[in-house]
Amino acid sequence: MVFDFLAMFVTGVGAASCYMILKLVLKDRLPRWGLPATIGAAMLVFSVWNEYSWFSRSTAALPDVVQIILVPEDKSLLRPWTYLFPVTSRYMALDGTSLRVSDQNPAFRQADLIFVERWVGTQRVPIAFDCAGGRHADLVDGATLAADGTLTGSDWITAQPGDIMQSAACNIQANGSSG
Repeated sequence: MVFDFLAMFVTGVGAASCYMILKLVLKDRLPRWGLPATIGAAMLVFSVWNEYSWFSRSTAALPDVVQIILVPEDKSLLRPWTYLFPVTSRYMALDGTSLRVSDQNPAFRQADLIFVERWVGTQRVPIAFDCAGGRHADLVDGATLAADGTLTGSDWITAQPGDIMQSAACNIQANGSSG
């Protein structure tokens, strides 16, 4: 958030500099109110661009083997325009680079879910998948998945038909490529 504020401030300084150069070129023919209006408009435009382009800039930096699973759109009473133009400030992805496939049974897999939220640290949660059984389990608080598919410290959750997370984990190859 600090970097967003600094970038907005630098945008305002840049806009003020451009206005002052234009004022020199035009030999003082610009109105006095133009400087603060230019600074304010530039900072506002930058802030809106920064807010609405965050998701695309964030996901463009991800490797190809990271699959986006969920992208909720945020709406807020404090920002009423978001009811007309929702903004994305968080998403969930499956990290294909963390995929591990059981040597004993390739239907059992483990991968990390990544929870990314703007202005909040990224969180990773290891998840076990049983592709043949259509189920998954969170591997938190010491839970483990053995190579034979034995799950300890957690319970299997049956995936709903069409579950995007289950499908992504089961259709990704062991090297991280889709297939």
